Amino acid sequence: MAAALFISDLHLSEERPEANERFIDFLEGPARSAQALYVLGDLFEYWIGDDDLEAPFNAVMAGMLRGLSQHGVALYVMHGNRDFLMGERFCAATGARLLPDPSVHDIHGVKTLLVHGDTLCTDDHDYQAWRRVARSAEWQREFLGKPREERRGLILGLREKSKAVIQAKPADIMDVNDAAVAEALRRHGTDRLVHGHTHRPGRHRLEVDGRARERWVLPDWYGAGGYLEIGAAEPRLVKFKQ
Repeated sequence: MAAALFISDLHLSEERPEANERFIDFLEGPARSAQALYVLGDLFEYWIGDDDLEAPFNAVMAGMLRGLSQHGVALYVMHGNRDFLMGERFCAATGARLLPDPSVHDIHGVKTLLVHGDTLCTDDHDYQAWRRVARSAEWQREFLGKPREERRGLILGLREKSKAVIQAKPADIMDVNDAAVAEALRRHGTDRLVHGHTHRPGRHRLEVDGRARERWVLPDWYGAGGYLEIGAAEPRLVKFKQ
């Protein structure tokens, strides 16, 4: 059986042509041989609503994903903290299935918990407060009711504000909280967790309630990028050459 591949935090935008080219190469290369591709959030640098599919860059990227799903690769997409406004129109355009966060999938016989990762960063109280607001139906209804270019301007302003805030925060509060990780694994009855968001790729072994578990963190694509491959053999992180 072919492997399942996992990516996150690509932050695709017209401003980063090298990352866009790597993504296209990935879709036309390793991804075409996969059983499934899971995109665990922040595929795009920002997403102001599904009417942004009309932007030429977004249309091209959506078309590339559509080509993969039409090739027979199951495509799953989860919201990240940058693109949580992707909806049914995006899924129809790409052939993707939108996954709730969290989700549990059987990946080659192992019950696996899939999350973007931001919900595990519970020490970042300011971010968690903002997340609750931005994910509310009321906020999204008000935001999506604005003209497209006004939404774009608001999002770009939030991006600049976010950069300044992140630079001022201690690095440790922007990583996952160990207790939150243990509770998530316990609550969902899983021995494996896969997530992105923190941009700290690696494999972490831990013990929860006397059981050996593992946490895989996906690489971001601000650098070389890469993916997690889970197949019949041992899971492995594959990093692209710069």
